[in-house]
Amino acid sequence: MTTFDDRENAFEAKFAHDEETKFKAEARANKYLGLWAADLQDKFGDDAEAYALTVIRADFEEAGHDDVIRKVVADLEGIAAEEEIRAKRRECLLTAQQELMSEG
Repeated sequence: MTTFDDRENAFEAKFAHDEETKFKAEARANKYLGLWAADLQDKFGDDAEAYALTVIRADFEEAGHDDVIRKVVADLEGIAAEEEIRAKRRECLLTAQQELMSEG
C-alpha cells in the first residue's frame, strides 16, 4: 500500500467518524429538546421519554433540523415561541457535542 492509499484510508475513516459523531450529537440534542418540551407540557417519566423519542423520529422526515423545530413548535403552541425553541435546540446541540467530546 502506498502513502497515498494510507492517507486516503485515514481521510475516509476520519470522515466516517466525524459523520457518526455529528449524527449522535444531533440525535442527543433532539432528545434533550424533547425532554425539555415534555417538561413544558407536564409530561414526566416514561411519558417524557416517549415524547422525546417522537422528537428524535421527527428528524428523519427531511434533511436538517427544521422538521424537528416544526414538530416542537406545533406541540408547544401557546407555551413557547419558535425563537425560544430554536435557541433551546442550539443549546441542546452544544451540550450534546460537549458531552460526546468528553466521552472520548
